[in-house]
Amino acid sequence: MKRYILFLITGVLMALSSCTGDLNTEPLDDNNLVASKVYSTADGYIGVLGKCYGSLILTGQKGGDGGDGDLQGANEGYSGYVRLMFYLEELDADNFLMPSSSNGLRKCLNLQWTAGNASVVTWTYQRLYMCIAYCNEFLRECTLDKVKSRGLSSELTDAKVSQYRAEARFLRAYCYATLCDLFGGVPYVDENTRATDLPDQMLRQQTFDLAEGELKAVLGETQSSDVLADAGATDYGHVDKAAAWFLLARMYLNAKTWIDTDRYTDCLTYCKKIIDSGKYPLARDYREIFLADNDKCSEIIWPLAQDGARAQSSAGTNFYVKAFVNGAMNSYYKTGVGTKGWGNVRAKMTLVDAFDPKDVPFDVDDTWGNNKNDKRAQFMTALPGQKKETCDDKGNMTSTFTCGYGYIKWRNVTKDDQEAPAGITYSSINFPMFRTGDVYLMAAEAILRGAQGGTRDEALGYVNEIRERAYMTGKYAKAGVKQGVGADITQSQLTLDFILAERQREMASEITRRTDLIRFGKFTSGHNWDWKNAVFEGADVDDHFKLFPIPEAELTNNSKITQNPGY
Repeated sequence: MKRYILFLITGVLMALSSCTGDLNTEPLDDNNLVASKVYSTADGYIGVLGKCYGSLILTGQKGGDGGDGDLQGANEGYSGYVRLMFYLEELDADNFLMPSSSNGLRKCLNLQWTAGNASVVTWTYQRLYMCIAYCNEFLRECTLDKVKSRGLSSELTDAKVSQYRAEARFLRAYCYATLCDLFGGVPYVDENTRATDLPDQMLRQQTFDLAEGELKAVLGETQSSDVLADAGATDYGHVDKAAAWFLLARMYLNAKTWIDTDRYTDCLTYCKKIIDSGKYPLARDYREIFLADNDKCSEIIWPLAQDGARAQSSAGTNFYVKAFVNGAMNSYYKTGVGTKGWGNVRAKMTLVDAFDPKDVPFDVDDTWGNNKNDKRAQFMTALPGQKKETCDDKGNMTSTFTCGYGYIKWRNVTKDDQEAPAGITYSSINFPMFRTGDVYLMAAEAILRGAQGGTRDEALGYVNEIRERAYMTGKYAKAGVKQGVGADITQSQLTLDFILAERQREMASEITRRTDLIRFGKFTSGHNWDWKNAVFEGADVDDHFKLFPIPEAELTNNSKITQNPGY
């Protein structure tokens, strides 16, 4: 059975009225509890912290799209965070196609969104600020003085209060870092902001500095009483220092793009902290990172926990399984969702072409791809009439699932190919927000971009370690699985373009691709893919699409906010 941070306490429903609201609203019924009841027990505190985490994987108060969604007026299934991030990081890049035109998805696919025509952009912004609001609420109430006044000091010790506060501050910093990436400069709200305040808008540099400062504080690098647990020294589902090291590394890798500052040496420094700690070694088998028992996977630094019985949602990894398969595919391999697949996502040709063509075809007698060289080449190509092209014979976009290959990296089964204990209705796969495979590639890229303290030989070693794991050679060899040929590359092959291609092979669907392409200067121009700018061959778009627009409703409600250029 999976171990989880408690997402929801039975009977505790959060009632935040805005991004700066709190829990002081009087309850409409006995299930909606005000602060005096919520924080009367240690479990109450843990439940609110759990909601801070849960807001990034769940969609509402009842689970399973049962109503009472987190975001007022939003489609509950669409409005889950990692599903939204798929739309903003993967659909508009060179990995995946969805023909749907609802909620602005076609605008994301075509890179033609505006401030008012893509609901999924607005919901992402709102979801991040909702998480910030939960964290602010928790930080207001989880102080040593308030815990003591409520007689809970024996259960919530000073050390626990410090750790839990640090976790909430980390989550808030993550949200600001992501807002910095997606939207640039955004409004600032913290635990001291009142519901009646109109928040000031930060510059992008200030947003970056805020997230960086919070992360350094919870690492104990600056004066702070709120400090995260050491790497690997806390319960599953909670973040620790390794998560903060990871987020800083990601921010520093993108700092040149976000704030025009070279921080590659800092990126490498924090990557090495994770690698050298040895607490999150690479999984022995790449494929096991994305299965229903991945709570046992060694390399996931920060999982967003999901369970088919206790943490249900049509967003989260439920989307990553069901949207990527159709019902017929379950007769070819065990999807873990039976015939419940939705069949509305498939791979763009640029993702397929990132792999050796010999590794792409699906073998009905080798459903895990054990006989492939690169085990990351997980595609469904065996459906009758299926083709790589994502258009019909006349060159038009179509919803026909056989136009484009299915992508079958996510499977709601265990590594023994058994159905998840919680069944097939909802996914039990934890979403790997941060993992060590990404760290190796960030470190290699930072070195190639000029980071001090690393050599090209180190960078080559990091990349080849990732490839040897994917090809299952050397120490990653496993009985009954072919040791792939051609894993290691040479120094002459190690270029930034190779790193970008390797990131595509390693990280596809893990909500990093748009950010990667922008960092490499290949998002708006210099590289095209299916349906970019609404043409099958792809076409360049204006550079203002490197940032999303601030939602129109936010501009209407706060006169202090300025829209991003181009919108």
